[in-house]
Amino acid sequence: MLALTLFGVFFCIALAGVPLLIALLATTVGIIHFMGLGHPLESVFLSFIGGVEPFILLAVPLFIFAGELLAHGGVGARIVAFARVLFGWLPGGLGVVTVMSCTMFGGVSGSAIADTAAIGSLVIPAMVARGYPRGFAAALLAVAGTIALLMPLSIPFLIYAFISGVSMRSLSMAGLLPALATAIALMAVCMWYGKKSGCDNGEERASVSQLWQATRDAGPALLMPVIIIGGIWTGIFTPSESAAIAVVYGLGVSLLYYGDLSWRQIPQLLLNAFITSATVMLVIGATGALAWLITIEQVAMVMSEWVRLVATEPWMFLLLFNVCLLLLGIFIEPLPAMLLAAPLFLPLAQNFQMDMVHIGVVMTANLAIALYTPPVGGTLFVAAKLAKVGIGEITRHLWPLMAATFVVVLLVTYVPSFSTWLPRFIQSLN
Repeated sequence: MLALTLFGVFFCIALAGVPLLIALLATTVGIIHFMGLGHPLESVFLSFIGGVEPFILLAVPLFIFAGELLAHGGVGARIVAFARVLFGWLPGGLGVVTVMSCTMFGGVSGSAIADTAAIGSLVIPAMVARGYPRGFAAALLAVAGTIALLMPLSIPFLIYAFISGVSMRSLSMAGLLPALATAIALMAVCMWYGKKSGCDNGEERASVSQLWQATRDAGPALLMPVIIIGGIWTGIFTPSESAAIAVVYGLGVSLLYYGDLSWRQIPQLLLNAFITSATVMLVIGATGALAWLITIEQVAMVMSEWVRLVATEPWMFLLLFNVCLLLLGIFIEPLPAMLLAAPLFLPLAQNFQMDMVHIGVVMTANLAIALYTPPVGGTLFVAAKLAKVGIGEITRHLWPLMAATFVVVLLVTYVPSFSTWLPRFIQSLN
């Protein structure tokens, strides 16, 4: 009963348009007061503070700042040029280039919104000029931008590692195959659409000299995830320290090597990163307070008993798990949604003896889909703004792309080795 009341109150407040931070705190304090639970408000305050104290969360603002550096520098343009040289000759070539550009940029940003904004401003004008409908260009960008959440430097992976205690080293590799599978599925849709519509039959193949020039230009940016993930796996630095390395490397590439940023722009980028980080940290703290109430009132235990009655087999639990995450993600951004859902679902997954790395990838993949699900998807709004098109027009072109990602999510969900094989293989080499 408490679980239904708690989530009912939260969704009613959130759907009324109240900011997420206030909705979380109002739900926590309101439930304690009106249901007479007797917990002092000091406990809410302490759980809020405790939610943002872990050292690993220091990496969040650093990764956000690194993403700002790369998004506003010339990294995106060079990655798009590199992808165009490699894949522009395929049917639906510009669509394929969009997907691969988002995948590669996601490997250095870790943020779906940054990925969508940085790549979209470069590819959407070219796609429209080629004859793609604005709705399709925006829909493709909104979907492809979320691949960043499954790439090694994913910020949601960092948050999940903090909540679950799973090694960030394992998570950094676990999402790579699902991310590549998502990219391949979207590329197949682009090739089908290019042939069907006749708007893009591909360009001429690039020469060897063009390929070398594009590789040389994009190489320093593409080396960033290799250096950081290599450092984490070899133990040279921790995930938190890797965020600082990402900032230093981003400054070096954008300021010194490419020269696309000036020192005068750094204060504004720091301010942007500070505002984003402060918002994320406040929500993390408020979610920590709600998670404390959920824990102390044994809501997870009650839900566990209910799931045992309803989901008697692991596949049934995974189905309910996916549905709940998709519904939750429609209304809440991935980070707070993960912070809210993980304390509830992880004990249930452990009851079925599931791999926590696998569960982390499943959670992230579902919340990525929610980012472009109408009517309130984050990347959906960014893509709509860049393409200057309405959400309704985008939705008409969204379905084949969404179907492709659903297939990948089902594969990730019901074939655990798809996400756990690579980290285990790399560990076996050490």
